[in-house]
Amino acid sequence: MANVSKASVDSRISFQDQISGNKWKSFFLMAIIFGVFVLIGAVIGMIYQADFFVIMIIAIVISTLYLWISYYNSDKIALASVRAIEAPNSGEFRQYHIVVENMALASGLPKPKVYYMKDEQINAFASGRNPEHAVICVTTGTLNKLNKQELEGVIGHEMSHIANYDIRFMTLAAVMVGMIAIISEIFLRSLWFKGAGHGDSDSKGNAILVIVGIALAILAPIFVQLVQLAISRRREYVADANAVQFIRSPTGLVGALEKIKSEQVSGGVKKPIPKAVAPLFMADPFKTKVSGLFMTHPPLEKRIELLERM
Repeated sequence: MANVSKASVDSRISFQDQISGNKWKSFFLMAIIFGVFVLIGAVIGMIYQADFFVIMIIAIVISTLYLWISYYNSDKIALASVRAIEAPNSGEFRQYHIVVENMALASGLPKPKVYYMKDEQINAFASGRNPEHAVICVTTGTLNKLNKQELEGVIGHEMSHIANYDIRFMTLAAVMVGMIAIISEIFLRSLWFKGAGHGDSDSKGNAILVIVGIALAILAPIFVQLVQLAISRRREYVADANAVQFIRSPTGLVGALEKIKSEQVSGGVKKPIPKAVAPLFMADPFKTKVSGLFMTHPPLEKRIELLERM
C-alpha cells in the first residue's frame, strides 16, 4: 500500500506548473508562426525585391482591418452567430448568475455579461476583447444537466479565458496566419502574370529561390494553421488548470467533462454552429472525428486525466 501511495503522490501535478508550462508553449508556438511569416517574407522579398513591399502593404492593410473588426466586435459576433440570449438575473437563471459572480470574485475580474443559447449539448464559451467587455454564454443543456459544482467548473474554465486575454491572443494568431495565407496567395497568383524575378530571372540562383518560394507559399499556410490549432489546445489546458486555481478543486470540472464525454459517445443533440466560432467553445461542438494535429480541442480523456492528478 505504501508503494501505491507513493506512486500516486509522485504522479500528482501542480496546477501552477500546468498553467506556466502551457503558457510558455503557447508563446513558443506563436514565435514559430512569426518566424514562418518572416521567412516567407524574406524569400519572396529576395525574389521580387521592391515589389514585395506592395504585397506586404496589401496583406498588412487587409489583416489589420480584419483584426480591428474581429477584435472590437468579438463578443457581438460570437453571440449573434449562435443566437444567444441575455440571461435575466432571476428565476431559473439565478444560480447561473450566482456562480458567475462567485467566479468573478475568485478570479479578481469584473462580472462578465451572462448569456445562454438554446442547445441541449453541454457547452459554453467566453468572448470579448478584455475583462471589462467580456461575455460568458452557456447552453441550456449546461444549465439543465450540471449540478452547482460542475457549473462552477465550467464557468471557472471560461473565466480563465477572460483572465488570460485568450480572445486577444487567438485573434493575433489568426491575423498572423491570415497574413501568411494572403501573402502566399498573392505570390502564387503573381507567378501566372509575370516572370518570377526581374533581370536575372533566368539565373540558377533565382530559379532556386523561386522553387523555395513556391514550396513555402504552398506549405506555410498549412503549417501555421496546424500551429494555430496547437495553440488553441494549449489554451484549453491553461483554462482547465486556472479553473482548479479559482475553485481549489478539480472535481466540478472533471464531472462536467465526464458528462460532455458521455454525450459525445451517445451522439447527443447537435445544433448548427458556425465553424468560425467553434474553437471558442469549451468542447468541440461538432464532435469532429479527427485526432492529433487537426484537433481544435485537446482530447477529453487527456484533460480529465490531468485534472484528476491535480
